[in-house]
Amino acid sequence: MKDLMGLIKQAREMQDKVQDAQAQVAALEVEGRSGASMVTITLTGDYSVKALKIDPDLLNGAEVEIVEDLIVAAFQDAKVRLNEAQAETMKSAFGDIQLPPGMKMPF
Repeated sequence: MKDLMGLIKQAREMQDKVQDAQAQVAALEVEGRSGASMVTITLTGDYSVKALKIDPDLLNGAEVEIVEDLIVAAFQDAKVRLNEAQAETMKSAFGDIQLPPGMKMPF
């Protein structure tokens, strides 16, 4: 019976950790940059674009295709940074949990 109670307690603790980690991930904000930081995109934890900043000097005489490419590159940079930040958040939240080989967390 103690083993069952222990498992229930561990399951509740894990559920609390999952909820805390999900809240931390949702609160993340990262910036992606391109073109020597002439284009900056801020992404939130759910991959929503919060802000887009373009250096006015970039727009003076620049071709539209160049600006578009820099925006895409900044978004991709932000996406990579967000993935890394999310992985680090999960690692710090669940680093002490030993999962069987090949099993991954569900996020």
